[in-house]
Amino acid sequence: MASAPLNTRAGKRKKKRFYLVLTSLTVLALAVGLVLSALEDSISLYLDPTDLIERNIPQGQHVRLGGLVAEDSFTKADDGLTYHFDITDGANTVTVVYKGALPDLFREGQGVVVEGAQGDAGIFIASEVLAKHDENYMPKEVIDSLKKRGLYKQAEEESL
Repeated sequence: MASAPLNTRAGKRKKKRFYLVLTSLTVLALAVGLVLSALEDSISLYLDPTDLIERNIPQGQHVRLGGLVAEDSFTKADDGLTYHFDITDGANTVTVVYKGALPDLFREGQGVVVEGAQGDAGIFIASEVLAKHDENYMPKEVIDSLKKRGLYKQAEEESL
């Protein structure tokens, strides 16, 4: 008879341990789910104009678009805060509309990364212009994209 109480205690301990592990895994799964859900809004896909066109990104999906600001494409609207310019990777060009203050070093022929979403008629609506460190700055993603298409100039690379 002495062995029966030991088995019952051991069984209770195993059951408690099982519930503890099950509860811990459930809490961990919920925490991971919440973190991923929170990060979903802040994660944005980087594309160049060719990728944006080829992938048929749905209207409204938040992405980063990078490339060179096309020569003779920059215009300023009458309101003084809305800008239109084209971003190119040499193969394709996407028109961008941005409302806000542009970085001081923003100019045609320079690398730029903009955040925003695809709008109507293939126009990219930018919410932020990112490439703004110094006059020689070009984001790594833009350099890689231009190298992939054979458009990156070696002299620019040496100045970085």
